[in-house]
Amino acid sequence: MKIAPDLAATVLAVVDEGSFESAARRLHVTPSAVSQRIRALEDALGAVLLVRAKPPRPTEAGATIVRLARQQALLEQEALTELGVEDLLGRVRLSVAVNADSLATWFLDPLARLAERLPVMFEVHRDDQDFTARLLSDGTAVAAVTAQSAPVAGCSVSALGAMVYEAYATPAFVRRWFPSGATVEALADAPVVDFDRRDDLQTRWIRERGASVASPPRHFIPASADFATAVRSGIGWGMLPDDQARDAVAAGALLPLGGPGIRVPLYWQQWNLHSTLLAAVADEVSRAARSALAPISRR
Repeated sequence: MKIAPDLAATVLAVVDEGSFESAARRLHVTPSAVSQRIRALEDALGAVLLVRAKPPRPTEAGATIVRLARQQALLEQEALTELGVEDLLGRVRLSVAVNADSLATWFLDPLARLAERLPVMFEVHRDDQDFTARLLSDGTAVAAVTAQSAPVAGCSVSALGAMVYEAYATPAFVRRWFPSGATVEALADAPVVDFDRRDDLQTRWIRERGASVASPPRHFIPASADFATAVRSGIGWGMLPDDQARDAVAAGALLPLGGPGIRVPLYWQQWNLHSTLLAAVADEVSRAARSALAPISRR
């Protein structure tokens, strides 16, 4: 059997727009027509494609259809561009996934340069670098900044560089909690700032110092800029990349706690499609990463 492109595009529209009604407006049809198209494809495939929730989300089978529809849309845009009639579809939407600290520091500049010269709109999905790769496999994103070096099925991978994190705290925090330095005993009591409950950077640093990771009280601040602000405000110590700590250190508002930094290797993964647009995005992102990131250590 063949999967009709308009039916696959309807599934994608529902997932992207977040409701059958919004998908209908995007496709210039009625919500009833959207439901009928999806039901027809589900009947043909013998599989449920969408969980009818708010917002609707794709099942495992639906993720495959979403990935197919994104590929079809991208390749159609490429063909129209080569034919010189790209205005028939307007700007292509490109979904990319990126970790919060890259988004807050170096990643937006290359996207801005791309948006100036290419007919593209970016939809950026933010997640931890250990989890962005899953957004490639489920069809949410066509490319991702990820900590995963092994390619996702159907994707290519290239090294970007490493974000280097150091432990910082305010002078007042250091005087109160680390008067003799970041000792094993002090780390057991000093409040720490984590991004969220999946963030293990501070835990890794504590463990490398030989201290208990279960003891210190923890704050959770799930936004990169707000995380840095929380450390600068003195509610806890935390790991920051140089771009977020440099000015505060120069002004005497933050002090490094010492010890080795933690390198987080980052990679660019994208779908294996012959696409001049994806190639241009990869080139621009890689160029920016070479300027912003450290080399990936092999240790």
